[in-house]
Amino acid sequence: MAFSFQYNKASLFQIQKQLDIRIKALPVLKNKEMALRLEVKKSKLKLETLLLEFKIALSKEDDITLLCSELDTSLITVDYVESQIISVAGVKVPDLGKVVFNIKTFNLFIHPYWFAAGIKYLEEIITMKFRIEFLNRRLAILEKARRKTTQKVNLYEKNQIPAFNLAILKIKRFLEDEENLSKSAQKILKSKTENKPIS
Repeated sequence: MAFSFQYNKASLFQIQKQLDIRIKALPVLKNKEMALRLEVKKSKLKLETLLLEFKIALSKEDDITLLCSELDTSLITVDYVESQIISVAGVKVPDLGKVVFNIKTFNLFIHPYWFAAGIKYLEEIITMKFRIEFLNRRLAILEKARRKTTQKVNLYEKNQIPAFNLAILKIKRFLEDEENLSKSAQKILKSKTENKPIS
């Protein structure tokens, strides 16, 4: 990382301060990165499991799934979806609460007996769809946060900390050389004044 600095004590102090901040922040960032990696892994596993359950639920060959094509789907609508924002490894992600359905009343004497079971099946399928959608959103947010944290860790570890250390070393050497030159000049001046003949 190339950055400009001045060869003086004020600049040395500022760079040392920035270096200290990054050195203290690095372990925290590494822990956050590990936690995010773990959460991403967990979320992927949950999503894979839920997708498999959803696929199995759709491919069931029982009476209800076969008869669902005859089911009047206007009887069931999603009233609202409860959701909340939770913090996972310091990142705010959406979490699905309840899916509330509005089920219109129907006459069991006019409609087939399996309509109630069919509506329950549709509720399960729709709820699973919402869970999948929320998990996909959570996974995308966690992945983005993990990538940003990894970039910051790499920036600190491989770029900024070594650059600040190098700058500090250069400034210290420059200040030492300047001090040595000043001392040498004083010695030369002192020896010239001592060797000067008195008139």
